[in-house]
Amino acid sequence: MVDTSAHAIDTVDDLRRHLQWAIELEHATIPPYMCALYSLDPGRNPEAAHVVGTVLAEEMLHLALAANLLNAVGGSPRVDTPELLPAYPHPLPHGDRSVEVHLAPFGAEALELFLRIERPASAAAPPQTDEYQTIGQFYAAIEAGFRALCEEIGEAEVFCGAPERQVGELHFSGGGGKVIPVHDLTSALAALAEIIEQGEGAARTDVWDGDRDVHHPDRDEVAHFYRFQELRLGRRHNPRTADYPEGSPVRVAQEEFNQTYSLLLYLLDLSFNGEPSQLKEAVGVMFTLRAQALALMNMPTGDGRTTAGPTFEYVAPEQRT
Repeated sequence: MVDTSAHAIDTVDDLRRHLQWAIELEHATIPPYMCALYSLDPGRNPEAAHVVGTVLAEEMLHLALAANLLNAVGGSPRVDTPELLPAYPHPLPHGDRSVEVHLAPFGAEALELFLRIERPASAAAPPQTDEYQTIGQFYAAIEAGFRALCEEIGEAEVFCGAPERQVGELHFSGGGGKVIPVHDLTSALAALAEIIEQGEGAARTDVWDGDRDVHHPDRDEVAHFYRFQELRLGRRHNPRTADYPEGSPVRVAQEEFNQTYSLLLYLLDLSFNGEPSQLKEAVGVMFTLRAQALALMNMPTGDGRTTAGPTFEYVAPEQRT
């Protein structure tokens, strides 16, 4: 039995810290899902491309929801920071240290990682704020923190953030689900439910995420874990720019991708810190990233067997072009 009392979220500052962790967690899924998506040929494997593409869009939505939650309690989301792009492979942020996040093309190895990331919590699993076994346990602990603090000090003290910092539907679109502006306990719980249900299912024993499949409106959409289960089917993975000589075509292309991805983090940071209109420009950068990643994945590495790929290495602001 896990003792959760030592890990309770019992101050607003502690809640802000854990919501920043939620931002780091949601972002941690985006580079591996991007790598898998851009390695797929949609014409030859449309079902896999559809599944990975919709899950990627929903993870971007979850990132926005986590930022809304943090802004609602008076925090400042940190997105344009090297902590969001540690060297690969690396453990899932603040979670099960045995889950190693890595970059790989779509295939059995990538699917195994995705299934471990999205694994549902059992009905008996307790909330856990750190070193959690499942993402659901982490968000259950955050939900418990919201409820306890609202009961102890009141909603007005907890939800002290500026309403204009909230991202809404006018600023964000894509995939299933909805962006929920957060201003009280009810909207905070709705935002948390959107994140949990899309990943695990509408209940811990339910495969459905509560939304309609945006590409197949005639049927319900299953949660991320079960979508990856349905797909269960190398090349080199976890590439680094240092693997290639300075000035070589692959390294130049990887450095250009990293510049663009760091620009995306910058625009998201602005969007979540008072300039939500910047999300429209961020969407345009996503299209540029896709083109750069596809070009990289068609560039031979020189070993006669494999192709290159994006490296997702953080570029410090002073080194950006």
